[in-house]
Amino acid sequence: MPDPIVIWGSGAIGGTIGAYLRRAGRDVLFVDVVPEHVRAIAAGRLRIDGPVDQFTTGGPAATPEAMTGQHKLIILAVKAHHTAAATRALVPFLAEDGAVVSCQNGLNELVIAEIAGRARTIGAFVNFGADYQEPGRITFGVRGAVVVGELDGRTTPRVRDLHETLKLFEPDAVLSDNIFGYLWGKVGYGGILKSSALTNDTIAEFIADPRRRPMIVALVQEILSIAAAERVSPLGFNGFDPAAFMRDDRAAMDASLAALVSYNSGTGKPRSGIWRDLAVRKRQTDVTAQLAPVQAAARRHGIRTPYVDRLVALIQAVEDGRREIGAALADELGGLITLPEERA
Repeated sequence: MPDPIVIWGSGAIGGTIGAYLRRAGRDVLFVDVVPEHVRAIAAGRLRIDGPVDQFTTGGPAATPEAMTGQHKLIILAVKAHHTAAATRALVPFLAEDGAVVSCQNGLNELVIAEIAGRARTIGAFVNFGADYQEPGRITFGVRGAVVVGELDGRTTPRVRDLHETLKLFEPDAVLSDNIFGYLWGKVGYGGILKSSALTNDTIAEFIADPRRRPMIVALVQEILSIAAAERVSPLGFNGFDPAAFMRDDRAAMDASLAALVSYNSGTGKPRSGIWRDLAVRKRQTDVTAQLAPVQAAARRHGIRTPYVDRLVALIQAVEDGRREIGAALADELGGLITLPEERA
């Protein structure tokens, strides 16, 4: 019997991927910290709903405490601030020749590699939208890019096999020799999503608002300047064109942002997961953890990051209950901009 694919963190992202693999006939072991969710999956009551697809499946499921055995492939799909703890918890169950795949937001491969070893880490990038609603129920709101690649850019048999596996979920999944290009591209686009969570606007409304346009451009350019200093060439996806921001091409940036408005309109996930954590689930987001390696890289290169730093501070203020979500927070972030006439 083939070794099951372990989904470590079976919420919005992991649960959706695992459900598709299970429906396609692959052996999947779902792992999650929520006992009620684990019981629902084990009972065959994992329901995927929303505009993309609707079906119910399930399979073997366990909490981390109940894990046993050694496994060759573990897909890690927890929030960025849980990466280190989750990786330490899963390492005892990772085969010596196995690999952890980071289906997360951020540069989590760097953390995983420190704990599990670089040779046992595979990079991955996902941009589809899903929300964990309740135990046994996930809303799949919008399809998006899925990319995998070895950290060193090589095309190995294991990454080819992983690519074929993920095509069972996303037929257009990409096998890349520049996975960090996609990851840094997502960090740039993620800046837009994070700043949109300061308001109650949908992502599409936020991007389309002309009042937000200067701040969005400044924030994205700040992030991508760090990628350039790291000698990474960020890659685009789903309408986001990092090259347009990096060369400060106004027409191309406007076209990219218009494409992002279109991509984020009429989906089953109109707001970011960060907004949902703040406004609905009332819990800490992973914004600080996602942007910490970005800030660290900036410090190494002597790059100032006023937008990233202020964004993190504003999100933390909402998490701590010192500020409330609203347009004033985005106005405050945008207030960092110095207009050309003011610089003169």
